[in-house]
Amino acid sequence: MTVHDQQLRSRRNFLQTGLATLCVAGLSATRSQATATAEAKMFKTLGTGHIGVKAGQVQALESAIRFGFGGVNVHADDLEKMTGDQRKELIARMKEHRVQWGVSGLPVQFRTTDEDFKRTIAALPSRAKVLAEVGAIRICTWILPGHDSLTYRQNFERHRSRLAEVAAILKNEGLVLGLEFVGPKSSRDRSRFHFVHTLEEQLELNQAIGSDNVGVLLDSYHWFTSGGSVADIEKLTGRQVIEVHVNDARVGIPVDQLPDGKRALPCSTGVIDLKGFMTALAKIGYEGPVTCEPFDQELNELDDETAIKKTAEALDRVFALLPS
Repeated sequence: MTVHDQQLRSRRNFLQTGLATLCVAGLSATRSQATATAEAKMFKTLGTGHIGVKAGQVQALESAIRFGFGGVNVHADDLEKMTGDQRKELIARMKEHRVQWGVSGLPVQFRTTDEDFKRTIAALPSRAKVLAEVGAIRICTWILPGHDSLTYRQNFERHRSRLAEVAAILKNEGLVLGLEFVGPKSSRDRSRFHFVHTLEEQLELNQAIGSDNVGVLLDSYHWFTSGGSVADIEKLTGRQVIEVHVNDARVGIPVDQLPDGKRALPCSTGVIDLKGFMTALAKIGYEGPVTCEPFDQELNELDDETAIKKTAEALDRVFALLPS
């Protein structure tokens, strides 16, 4: 029996729980309260870092206002440097133009050594307090789809224990954590042992973490490259989805050969069924940010204004796919 065969058998024995039991019943009551007064629908969100635009929090917000985005991602380092009055001014500006918070990244190194994890998680409580103060409740990060020395079960336990600590700190401040699986086969094949790379596996990890403030960052590219279906999304609840990324895939490349780092703006190639993807999200009642993450070198090389404008237009095409 090959190492790969042993891994598959181990995983078959390990993954006993069906998808129906994986779905978390609901996220925290704090999140429900925080979103109760928010606009009850998905909103187009500007993530400047995803499109090669270098901007601080204030510049990102002004660009979001100018180009008609309903949300802007969080630049937490900038927020930490602001005074309380500066943060209040920022929030007032957002309210004036009806711009909501998107997501913040997770500043914890949970993928490497115990020393790295302990050092970086030490600063998380103070970061969480700042985010809670401004009402930025969504924190998201990704899961690497493989490891060179840890088997699936060993890696699963490491992720479960470390992310449970993260989730507990965030929950104390009323924040939620979104975890993103990485779908491309080319990504997981770089490692000896494959790890979480499908929605089903991500949901199982979330359940094992055991906290009701943990959900999914659902990326159309990872959904597509992992073999996901519209039916998979329809099994979720809206509250299980913390953030959505929309992208398209390059033309003429077999799914199993698609790279993670070269994508396209959504609705630019028609390879991914974004109509089915978005319609399913609307059906389950998702209420949150929808952000472009195209990893498109041509887009990155444009001047900032043009790149943001093209991204806004792409999101307009995505939202036009939603049922009226």
